[in-house]
Formats: sequence, structure tokens, C-alpha cells
Amino acid sequence: MSVSALLVLEDGAVFRGRAWGARGRTLGELVFATGMTGYQETLTDPSYHRQIVVMTAPHIGNTGVNDEDPESARMWVAGYVVRDPARRPSNWRSTRSLEEELIDQHIVGIAEVDTRAITRHIRSHGAMKAGIFSGDALPAGAENLTEHVKDALVRIVVEQPTMSGAALAHEVSTQESYVYEPAGAWEGRDPLATVVAVDLGIKSRTPEHLAERGARVLIVPNTITFAEILALEPDGVFFSNGPGDPSTADNEIELLRAILDERIPFFGICFGHQLLGRALGYGTYKLPFGHRGVNQPVKELATGRVEITSQNHGFAVDAPVEAPSVAPYDNGRYGMVEVTHVCLNDGVVEGLRTLDRPAFSVQYHPEAAAGPHDGEHLFDRFIAAMTAHKEAK
Repeated sequence: MSVSALLVLEDGAVFRGRAWGARGRTLGELVFATGMTGYQETLTDPSYHRQIVVMTAPHIGNTGVNDEDPESARMWVAGYVVRDPARRPSNWRSTRSLEEELIDQHIVGIAEVDTRAITRHIRSHGAMKAGIFSGDALPAGAENLTEHVKDALVRIVVEQPTMSGAALAHEVSTQESYVYEPAGAWEGRDPLATVVAVDLGIKSRTPEHLAERGARVLIVPNTITFAEILALEPDGVFFSNGPGDPSTADNEIELLRAILDERIPFFGICFGHQLLGRALGYGTYKLPFGHRGVNQPVKELATGRVEITSQNHGFAVDAPVEAPSVAPYDNGRYGMVEVTHVCLNDGVVEGLRTLDRPAFSVQYHPEAAAGPHDGEHLFDRFIAAMTAHKEAK
């Protein structure tokens, strides 16, 4: 087969394919996503910043691209790997093809590779640095892939920064605050609650859920101070999903501790869940290959209820699952904490709740974009917590 694109991994594995999307060179952490649908939401999820995403579903692009499904203003993936891209989209909502959109947004991709073999490689060896090379980025000799050329490409891949230790929230957070007013049945009515949502890589469907439940949602940059949050008179504070290593988010963790000290209701998802864990004094660690896709099973320990969830994370919270524990930070300053949810695939902590503060979090994406709707009730729980807090004032 004529080589038009190469996927090169840091351990020296090379996969040959066809250039798809933009041509050139891109570098990132290679991860796989297991969803059969929702590729447009995946591509525009800021949590995928600096990651090359392998889609395990073989056929991608069938429904094209539209202007309603993006979760942010741009595609955030570093690169895109698929097996069989659709030759043409077939959906009444489609306005253009996926490859056209990848080219317009300068996303380098590769197609006609064995994504099953790549996924098995990641599952065996862990997520790792990788690069896609096509077009002018393919060096002379790439057709035969001499050892000299291969070594040069692997060296380029290895020399990129690691995801561990990466502070990325500031790269995806909004620079200016904006507002979602109450919507749906609540449109035009007084807000039921005011939520300050700290943007660590927020997806648009999240504030939409809160607005549809009567909340006025103020989306603010991750650089906001606690004094600035208090000036907004929030009934609750929300920390969004986002990319990077939670161990680097010192400013956000201190901000969250101030929120806990003030006993303002708090809800965090994904990266926000990891930050709650660290604010309480628990550690975080990097998973071998993470959880990514719209089919991740999670069990709520109190009820035994199993939810099928949408996830995208490479780090997890290290907290005791067996029974509630004293939050380690500052000799138990925040009281008792219980793990509320666990992943049924590997036992990873998927939810936390403070028993002495109005704060809870989940590792997954309850906004269901894309994905199942099993976790949407958590927005109702947050609304109830804020309502109770207001009534207690």
C-alpha cells in the first residue's frame, strides 16, 4: 500500500494509513474512545485538548456535521484516527462532511488503519505519546520507512511534553464571562438559583441543563478569585470538566477550599470531581488508558443503581471506597466524605460527597452530550441543594 500517512507511537510502533482531514504533523497523547455515536461532540470537547483520539467504532462520519451538536466553538482534539470514514454523509441534519470540517479546523487525521489493533496496543501498554505525519510532514524515505526515518519520527514524538504534570485549563477556559438565562419552561421568569460555573473546559450542554431547570448560569474564567465569586452572590458553584493533570491546579484547588469553607453548595464533574478530591486532601493518579466513551457502567453504592455514562478522563481520585473517611486535608477540616459511585469495569472512584458540607461530584459527564441520559438527575440534585441552602439563610 502506498504510504500517505503514518501514526507513530513513542514505543516505536508505527501504523500506516491514508491521510484524512488536514495534512501535516500533529502530536499528542494517544487515547481511544469507545462510543459508536457522538463523534462531533467528542471532537469539540475541550477535555480532549492535546490528545489524539482513536475511534474504536469502525465507521465514522456517516451523519456528517451540523451546527447544533458542537460542545464548544472549535474542535479541540490534537488528531483523529479512524478506520473507515464515510464516503459521503447521510443525515437530514448534515450540512457538510466530517472531513471538510476537519480540514477547515486544521485537524490532522489518519484513516484506513486497524483501530482495533491500535486500541489493543494502548490497552496493553497504556496511553502514550504519538504523532500523525502526512503531506509535507512525511520525510523522504517514509515509503520504505528506513530505520533512520523511523528513529527520527519516534524522536519527534518522544520529545513532546507529557500529559502528567500538564496544566491545561487556562488554555481552554473562557477569557470573558457570559450568561445563560433560565430557559424552556423557565424562560422569562425569575431565576430559581444563581450558579457560578468555573470554566475548566466546559461543554455547552452543561449550562443548558441548569438553565432548563430555572438557574441563571454565570460562566466565568478559571482565573476568577473567591472575592469575585462572592460578589456574584451565587447560590451554588459548579466546576466543569477539562483537560490536564489535577495535581497542577493549585489555584483552582485553593478556590474550591474557600467555597467549602463558606459552605456554598458545590457540584463538580470530571476534572471538577478530581479537584474536589484534591481539595479534600485525597490524591489523584493517572490511569493506564483512562475512560472515554458513552458506554461506561457506573454503580451508585447507596442504591445499587447502575448508570451507563459518558466519560473522558485519564486521571482518577484515590479515596477509600469501603466506608466514609475523614477528609485528610488540614486534620479533617471538611469532616467526613463518602465515595458515592464506582466504575464497574475497574473499581475507579466515580463520585464523592461531603457529609458535613453541601458538596458532591461525579467523574462522568451527566449532561449526556453525546451519551445516555442516566446521569441527568444530578442537575436536579444540585438545584435541590441550592434551594435548601437559600431557604436555610
